[in-house]
Amino acid sequence: MKFLKSFGQFWYDFIIGDDWKIAVAVVITLAIMVAAMLSGALSDTALTLIGGALVLVAFSISLAIDVRQKSR
Repeated sequence: MKFLKSFGQFWYDFIIGDDWKIAVAVVITLAIMVAAMLSGALSDTALTLIGGALVLVAFSISLAIDVRQKSR
């Protein structure tokens, strides 16, 4: 049982890390990209560019939230 607990704790620390907001933003971005991919409306190049832009926007929002909270 100790092995399962340690294994789960490793993956939690690996995926979530220090900031859970970034992990949530990446999951939401991936969900949006999967939905766009399954719709078939966009080419692979467009999906790549939009996915990269979404990750950058999500990270920037998470960073802005953290900076704003620390300055208060």
